[in-house]
Amino acid sequence: MFDFLDGYDLLGAFWVTVQLTVYSALGSLIWGTLLAGMKVSPVPLMRGFATGYVNVVRNIPLTVIILFSSLGLFQTMGISLGASDFKDINFRLAVLALSAYTAAFVCEALRSGINTVPVGQAEAARALGLSFTQVLRLIILPQAFRSVVNPLSNVLIALTKNTTVASAIGVAEASYLMKGMIENEAQLLLISAVFAFGFVVLTLPTGLILGWVSKKVAVKR
Repeated sequence: MFDFLDGYDLLGAFWVTVQLTVYSALGSLIWGTLLAGMKVSPVPLMRGFATGYVNVVRNIPLTVIILFSSLGLFQTMGISLGASDFKDINFRLAVLALSAYTAAFVCEALRSGINTVPVGQAEAARALGLSFTQVLRLIILPQAFRSVVNPLSNVLIALTKNTTVASAIGVAEASYLMKGMIENEAQLLLISAVFAFGFVVLTLPTGLILGWVSKKVAVKR
């Protein structure tokens, strides 16, 4: 029944999807946290930059950002992110584009978590002589992260599914292989079912595990 899978590296394609997800999640978490810090910063220029970035990036289709990373950054500007092989270049550019796009949603999730922290805690910390950066790092962000585990898990699940857009620049992840298999095999329904099951295997445990973590680390108020 599944003989059509012979000759195709199905596990390898999903492994590329996992790598895209992990690297992009780390990149977007770091950049999104910095953006969230800028959004609540007392410096107007930082607040303006973060607000503008989030509003612009999250309203641009991901496909446009992915294509710009290849056509604009690499082919026009010659930015290869330190890679020499075309396959590695496209992979790194896809990670960069996914990180830049997802960071906008991470920022908004974190900002909602920051808003749950009582203002009095920050004021008390400032009264003790802590700087804004110290207040954010030691008091605000730890509580904010604990309160937004569920929203961040939704962002991670969306990111896993968004990795399929990387096929637009030739990254050999799951949807890229699926497209090739549909063109070569007369098993549209079975192929679709196999790849749908693969993504369920990737995303369902993520939601369940992070849902459990959210209950364990929830801030009691």
